[in-house]
Amino acid sequence: MRIFGTAIALAMLAGCSGTAPAEEEMAADGSPQAANRAMEGVDVSERLPTDVRRASIVVRDMEGSLAFYRDVLGLEVNYDTVVELSGVNLPVGEPGTKARLVLLNGNDPYVGWIGLLHPFDPVMEDVDEPYDTRLGPGTAFLVVNTDDAEKACEAATKIEGVTMTGPTRLQVYPGRDGRPDINVRGCNVFDPNGVAVEINQLLN
Repeated sequence: MRIFGTAIALAMLAGCSGTAPAEEEMAADGSPQAANRAMEGVDVSERLPTDVRRASIVVRDMEGSLAFYRDVLGLEVNYDTVVELSGVNLPVGEPGTKARLVLLNGNDPYVGWIGLLHPFDPVMEDVDEPYDTRLGPGTAFLVVNTDDAEKACEAATKIEGVTMTGPTRLQVYPGRDGRPDINVRGCNVFDPNGVAVEINQLLN
């Protein structure tokens, strides 16, 4: 099994270690999720029991990954620290491995984040190079919406390690419940770690 830098290398939808300050505020029922979503206009009585907080990616190189997720996609760094991994609960590295953990958010201050985890002491051995460029069962891909897909896709081609799967294109999806078709312009890339990312701009 690939350990490091494959198409969603250990994509974790819960956290790696530690919590961001925004997660500390509690609602009356003791639920931080309820408190945060209520602030965003979701009535506590109508909220679902689960929020998809973020996808976290084990990365080969933190600065190269930030060049893509921060500089190309425009996500904002909100947390940057060094953590010590157990190597057990989150099965990454050996017990005591030091890793840099960076969390980035888009427009929502609570959900839809990206986490980047870079084990550096000791350095993890890179395996299974080059990474797969075809997706299959068990792999995943990220989908992001941006204001200018042409600009983001062009900028992505200039980041070392990024692979484009094809040119920027128009994709048309059937609308929900008889509504008009959904027009999306964008491209698909593999990030510097081999994670598949779809960069989209909604046109209507």
